[in-house]
Amino acid sequence: MKRQEQMENYYYSKNPEVVHEEKKWDFDILGNKINFVTDNGVFSKTTVDYGSRALLDNVKIESMQEGRVLDLGCGYGPIGLGIAKKNSKLIVDMVDVNELALSLAKKNAELNEIENVNIWESSVYSKIERTDYNLIVSNPPIRAGKKIVTQILAEAINHLSVGGRLVIVIQKKQGAPSAKKTMEEAFNNCEVIARDKGYFILESIKGV
Repeated sequence: MKRQEQMENYYYSKNPEVVHEEKKWDFDILGNKINFVTDNGVFSKTTVDYGSRALLDNVKIESMQEGRVLDLGCGYGPIGLGIAKKNSKLIVDMVDVNELALSLAKKNAELNEIENVNIWESSVYSKIERTDYNLIVSNPPIRAGKKIVTQILAEAINHLSVGGRLVIVIQKKQGAPSAKKTMEEAFNNCEVIARDKGYFILESIKGV
């Protein structure tokens, strides 16, 4: 059991100890084909996971003419790079605790000639100084534990501009009702904007 937990949690490690085995593949995100390089030690290394796809399909970036986006827990980059590729007027900041994932995200940004991104290491919001994001998106690392997930949701409001949105994806069986309650307590609002095969897309908006 302990080994299984280690296997489930290693992608949330700072330096996962893995045998490197890079894979190259592509995926259509928001109408653009994006090429990826992935490796052992990162979440969903062979395809863009269904939760991230559901989030991207419902995040409504078409309405954003410009602004700044934070992809919290970016992994190798499918959400952040997908948004940046779709709308070059947006600046997308991408952070993760996993240094292997970050190196892959940087490689994937370069591979796809996506320049409107900034990628760096941060454990949740520890190295996030901005307080004016228009949108924070996250596919929270459920295996990292409830404390980390709650921090992602509760502290997002401190990094959003007025009218800014937090949009997350989480499975019902992995705590969607609890996540909704946390977001309601932090923002005084939370809407289930989509349900897709057990995944809930939750949105909170920062008021005045």
